[in-house]
This record gives sequence, structure tokens and C-alpha cells, in this order.
Amino acid sequence: MDTFAAQLPAIDASDDKVVTTTNSVIMLDGASAFVPVPIPPAVYAHELAATLQRQLAHVPGGDLKELLAEAIREVATQLDLRPGRSPSSTVTILREHDGWLDILLLGDNLVVLPEITITDTRLSRLDLAPSKRYRQRLANGCGFDETHRALLHQLQTQQAARRNRPDGYWIAEAEPAAAQSAVVSRFRTATVPWVGLATDGAYKPMQHLRLDDWPQLASADANTLRQILRRCEDWEAQDDPAGTKLPRAKRHDDKSIAMVRFA
Repeated sequence: MDTFAAQLPAIDASDDKVVTTTNSVIMLDGASAFVPVPIPPAVYAHELAATLQRQLAHVPGGDLKELLAEAIREVATQLDLRPGRSPSSTVTILREHDGWLDILLLGDNLVVLPEITITDTRLSRLDLAPSKRYRQRLANGCGFDETHRALLHQLQTQQAARRNRPDGYWIAEAEPAAAQSAVVSRFRTATVPWVGLATDGAYKPMQHLRLDDWPQLASADANTLRQILRRCEDWEAQDDPAGTKLPRAKRHDDKSIAMVRFA
């Protein structure tokens, strides 16, 4: 498998983390913290990505849910984190092994194959009132003001009360059991010529700007992917600085995209 990836900003300055092994791609999106957490989301996402990378290099064919659960447990212990009061992150793992392509998703990253698109919609399906209100205010031209930030604080407080619960949603945080509720898919590698992966900071503006022609992106190199992310960022800054056209939590979210091609 050949992997081409781009991030904006670069990985060291981003809450997004994209790492690889010889047969896998791991993509994380640390959730922006509008409610205080004990460590920055970028630190949590970095440690979780590094732990998963080490595990998959050591056990390339291991059960992905079990590997993720152990990684969450290890990072929570290392960073002294407690469920409900910790940073969180989406997790996507794409792993090719023994003729099979395994995909794990926890959270709203996007995975695109030629015939299917996979994501985890459980958080968005909560449809909480602060989310609807902040988006409507942005559409009305109120911008990213103090009320907007207060609504995001309310939203994350309500989300935290529903985090890693059967009637809520599941995400990587400090509860290893969340891994058992990940969305998993399996395909014969021979039937999949390419796969695209993206965090929401990338794919949402790409969709809005119609830059998400995934069959065309399948042949893109890292520089082309980087140019697409830059076009999204420039559009946010120049054409939609107040979030009226594409309501979102902040003007610029971190952006990551990867294309994986199979011989």
C-alpha cells in the first residue's frame, strides 16, 4: 500500500495526528476543548497515535478494537486521565493484512472507498440545542463572538454528559470500553484500489467547495492534497470569515487528508 497525506497546520502544531506503519494508517482528530481539560487535546492525540502506531507495528494483524482499548487504557494511565474530565479524539485505523482491509472508526472522521463512504454519525445525531443555536447565529451573521463561545461551552458540557454511553456517543477518551463500540468494516484488499481518509476540518469545506471528487483524488500526491487543504483554508479566511456560508465551531479547524492506494 502507498500512502500520501497532508495536514494543515503541520502535525506538530495541530490537534490532528496522522501516522503510519508499513501496513496501516492512523488518523486522529483531537477535539477542541471549549471546556477546560487537564492536558491539551494535541498532547492526548499525539500520545494515543504514537501508542497505536507502536502496537500495530508490533502486532500488525491484531484485533483493532482490542488494540484501541489497550491504547486508551495505556494513555489514560500514562497521563493520569479520568473518564468525563479528559480530552477526547476521533480515531480512524486503516489496516491491510493477509489479503484483508480492516477499517475502524470512532468519531466523525470520513473514510471513502470507490463504492461506499463510512463515518460515525452518533455525535451529530444527538442534535443538541446549543449546536443548532450556534449554527443559526452564524448563518444570521453574528460571527464568532462571546455568545458563540458560550454556546460552544454549553454544547461540550452537554456532550460530555452523553460521552461513552449507550444513549449518547462513543469516542476515544479515558474509557477503554469505548473501543468496543467502534464502527468496523472489512473488505478484500483485491477489491479496493484506493481509500481516502479525512478529518471533518478537511472534508466539510471540501464538500462545500466541491473539491471532494474522491476518484480523482485517488491519484493525488501529497503536494496536491496540501494544495486542496490550502484552498479550503483560504476560502474560510477570505470568503467566509464569519462562518455564514458554512457554519462551524471556529473559523479554521485543523485539516488532514490521506489517500491510500493498493497495487
